[in-house]
Amino acid sequence: MWKRAVCTKDCPDTCGLLVKVEEGRIVKVKGDPDHPYTQGFICRKGARFPEHVHGEARLTTPLKRIGPKGSGEFAPVTWDEALDEVAANIRRVADEYGPEAILPYSYAGHMGLVHRHAGHAFFNKLGASALGYTICGPAATAGFKASLGSGPSTEIQESAQSDYIVIWGNNTLVTNVHAWPHFTAARKSGARIVVIDPYRNPTAAEADLHLMLRPGTDAALALAVMGVLMDEDLLDQEFIAERTIGFDALKERVAQWPVSRAAEVCGLDEADILAFARGYGRARAPYIRTGWGPARQLRGGMAMRAISLLPALVNAFGSPGGGITRSLGGGPGKAASLLRTDLRPEGTRTVNMVRLGHALTELADPPVKLLYNYLSNPAAVAPQSAVVMRGLAREDLFTVVQEMYMTDTAKFADVILPGASFLEVGDVYGSYGHNYVQVARPVIDPVGQSRPTLRIFQDLAARLGFTEEVFTLTEEQCIERTLAESKSEYMAGVDLDALRAGHPLRLSVPANPFADGFRTPSGKVEFFSQSMADQGLDPLPDGEPWRDPEGGDAFSLECLTPPHPLLLNSAFNEVEAIRERIGGPRALIHPKTASARGIVQDARIRVFNGRGETVVRAEVTENTREDLLVIEGLHWPGERPGTGSNQLTSQRITDMGDTCAFHCNRVEVEPV
Repeated sequence: MWKRAVCTKDCPDTCGLLVKVEEGRIVKVKGDPDHPYTQGFICRKGARFPEHVHGEARLTTPLKRIGPKGSGEFAPVTWDEALDEVAANIRRVADEYGPEAILPYSYAGHMGLVHRHAGHAFFNKLGASALGYTICGPAATAGFKASLGSGPSTEIQESAQSDYIVIWGNNTLVTNVHAWPHFTAARKSGARIVVIDPYRNPTAAEADLHLMLRPGTDAALALAVMGVLMDEDLLDQEFIAERTIGFDALKERVAQWPVSRAAEVCGLDEADILAFARGYGRARAPYIRTGWGPARQLRGGMAMRAISLLPALVNAFGSPGGGITRSLGGGPGKAASLLRTDLRPEGTRTVNMVRLGHALTELADPPVKLLYNYLSNPAAVAPQSAVVMRGLAREDLFTVVQEMYMTDTAKFADVILPGASFLEVGDVYGSYGHNYVQVARPVIDPVGQSRPTLRIFQDLAARLGFTEEVFTLTEEQCIERTLAESKSEYMAGVDLDALRAGHPLRLSVPANPFADGFRTPSGKVEFFSQSMADQGLDPLPDGEPWRDPEGGDAFSLECLTPPHPLLLNSAFNEVEAIRERIGGPRALIHPKTASARGIVQDARIRVFNGRGETVVRAEVTENTREDLLVIEGLHWPGERPGTGSNQLTSQRITDMGDTCAFHCNRVEVEPV
């Protein structure tokens, strides 16, 4: 029997799925041809969901630690024993140190609106430290908002009508594959595709022009392009006069960034910058697809701010096919009655999830004494992971981990609670890569003794004597609350009965949401942002990059850690066939860089800086710059605890949004 489902991984495509079930087991997963956006095809990872759900190593019974922390030595216990143990330690820590000594840590292991947020009411009622969910997109959001305002951006499907497509910091063929057919449709009609990325990834290899810029220099490139548009009068003067503010101030700033200076800073040829700028300025309907890469620098917010101003100079919004895409969707949103933020005591502290290592090793008044981790694998995904794991190894820290597999985080747990997969629960799914919303129901019962996130928190709430209604609602009631309480204007006109029946439905979002104005304080594109000035930030775009301050001159190479085609953050490491296909972590290194260090193809190499080190295989290739090392994917440290690419990353936060600068790392490399 085939059943309809939705992929809940942290990916903009949010694919519609068809799942074949035989005798209670998932035997095949394919794309749903009736999904209007994803149209029946899925990525190679998604096809492995049967192994993800039914893998031999899946955790299907509660476990209690019997060996040293980090050893992975556990004994099975009953659910009652496990939950009683967790509840008793919550009471103990709250009584001895205060509830703020309890820290929940979660993120995007499940993207449904019910189960992703199922723990919020519980921890609000408890009075635990709140978690600042800043690790991924807030820098990009803040920079974009300062320029063009809040709300959805240009629908990706519009790009099929463009004649000049710019993919800026987005490896579309890996991280946004359903956008590619729209880009190729435009190309068949004569459009050119430009990719701006520090290394030649699969998307860049398909480009008509690839600008392989130095990491962290995106704003400098954008300012140089602005200068060419101004110098060669490739501007829409009427649009600038009527629908923007601060143009004269922008001109003064842009004058500081001639093409010659930007070429030196970015490590690009002047001719390539000119070709890009002229192509963009002369296009009928230029379109930009931004990724998250440029914002994962210490000046990531400024990078996104500068990039998002380019369409206004040429009025890319005025022609079908033109515009800029950052994030889409917009509904239905979180239900207030499920979050219950009103239960949180006033003044409760917030811990930035980027700084988990600091929280577990240095935070005081009170120190963190209980960590409750779910829907995340911070030992692999959090920055400066050596510090994170040092904190997880504390004997005085009681750690609860809800998981499906024995991740590196789970190995440090005192109690492991086996969680249900997304195909074993029902939920409401929005998207940040298209404008459709969908409700999915379980396609199978939970495997073994695994339980949904919602049920686990309700079971704990009952043990702690919480009596609020939110702790008694069924999954179906939570789905209904989410639909009923949506205050999103974009849900207007959505057929809720059809949605409940599992059909993907389009939100009421215009394909070109910028046609009628901009949701900035002025209602216009803000070249000069008074709101940024009020925050003590530069009100104009600035191209000066910030380098990794902890690296200094001791480490000569930049290091990026972008997604691997077969992994998603740290997910899919649990699938044996995928691990075998990948063959372990590798670092892309330029032949000249490798030769100077005595490194040859497939050699084991040590990548290190002052924060940590990781050992990988060398992939000697001209697909990266001489001054850049690229380690694709978040591989589980596994047999070598303390390794992994996030050993190299910093807990420093970005200029806007308090986000992690994952791509701002200075390193050195040597053969092992």
